[in-house]
Amino acid sequence: MAKVTVRYWAAAKAAAGVAEEPYEADTLADALAAVRARHPGELARVLLRCSFLVDGDPVGKRAHETVRLADGGTVEVLPPFAGG
Repeated sequence: MAKVTVRYWAAAKAAAGVAEEPYEADTLADALAAVRARHPGELARVLLRCSFLVDGDPVGKRAHETVRLADGGTVEVLPPFAGG
């Protein structure tokens, strides 16, 4: 399993109560399942509206099960932002 850092921004950070935390996961789907298990309340709901970057690359509409994570990588959790 890859050791990755999940970083939360804006509403995701507020719901998680931390800016980032480590996880072990092989795919983005695995990492998000672990996040939901650790934070089953508000953060699980916020994740439904989020977009994700994996090592700086947008995930877009790719199935999360197909997005492989690299050891030492980073997953950015980006809720929709308001303003301009």
